[in-house]
Amino acid sequence: MTQTRHAPVQPSETMGEPTARGRFGEYGGRYAPESLVEACREVDEAFREAWADPGFRGELAELLALHAGRPTPLTPARRLSRELGVRLYLKREDLTHTGSHKINNVLGQALLATRMGRRRLIAETGAGQHGVATATAAALLGLEATVFMGERDIERQELNVFRMRMLGAEVIPVTTGSRTLKDATSQAMRHWVGATGDSHYCIGSVVGPDPYPWMVREFQRVIGEEARAQCAAELAAGVPGYVVACVGGGSNAAGTFAGFADTTARFVGVEADGGAGAARGSLGVLHGCRSLFLQDGDGQIVEAHSIAAGLDYPGVGPEHAHLRDLGRARYDTVTDDEAVGAAVRLARTEGIVPALESAHALAWVIRAAGDGGLPAGATVLMTLSGRGDKDISTLKELL
Repeated sequence: MTQTRHAPVQPSETMGEPTARGRFGEYGGRYAPESLVEACREVDEAFREAWADPGFRGELAELLALHAGRPTPLTPARRLSRELGVRLYLKREDLTHTGSHKINNVLGQALLATRMGRRRLIAETGAGQHGVATATAAALLGLEATVFMGERDIERQELNVFRMRMLGAEVIPVTTGSRTLKDATSQAMRHWVGATGDSHYCIGSVVGPDPYPWMVREFQRVIGEEARAQCAAELAAGVPGYVVACVGGGSNAAGTFAGFADTTARFVGVEADGGAGAARGSLGVLHGCRSLFLQDGDGQIVEAHSIAAGLDYPGVGPEHAHLRDLGRARYDTVTDDEAVGAAVRLARTEGIVPALESAHALAWVIRAAGDGGLPAGATVLMTLSGRGDKDISTLKELL
């Protein structure tokens, strides 16, 4: 790896609002059927009004504290840090209620849906964590929930499927295409076309038509803002040298990066080797937005692969594509084997079993600490986006 990777980072004004056309640079926008364009306008107007309302913000903060368990701790990974020669801190989203960062966004969107008079939430899910969070918020607020999930993901995430149904959600298997997250998202959007009057589409990541990439990032910003305050109290420099998070669509990374956008912290998004939209994608349109996607020579979306169902997506959110182009964030990839090895190593050094999604971010830290990608003694903040309970069956088959 070259020295340019350690060049000083200049704080920027990135990660603010998108343009009036819903874009981050050349990415984003609102590419959708006419009925959904109007529905997205309604969501945009409702979100802007709610986000400017201290009452809405206060109600969400109370739910995040009393129901989701925020703030989550910043945990020093002491044994692993000594082994790697860096100072690694974990932002513990795995300790939230439901076990991942997804609850932050879903509670915000569920409150917004209630404010808009919608009585049902529609969602897509890959790893099942967003589906569980949606079912949880719906039960809490007295809403109905319909969750679309690829048939392959249902098979490998049996525990989360049971949790959703126990919480009262309807889980609809998607049997088309790759039968994973991409197809679940497509089916959920098609379903929303005929249900905009009484339903809110609760997108789980920073993807989709405007305002979703921005709105989801703002609901996940709590991760970065908490971590920023915790780093200020914990670190002599006040901010870490590196901020690292896994990226599928990219919501936990976007939320974490947002808290440090005006600092010199270097951002690293870590994708699955078989789903590397930011690292290897090209410009295209999918699920209502213009971004970077894995495509063949004819512009057709290429099927993604990852051992982590939540990273099994052939693209990346438009703001991540913009951050990549600006050089504000870099995006690297990790293989399935590296992720499994990282999950085992964290379990055996720190007593934490991470979600396989989060293990990708850790695998990058382990690799970079060994090959010079991270300077000796570097301070690294890594968002541990979820816990590994859901992946135990997969890990049992491999170990």
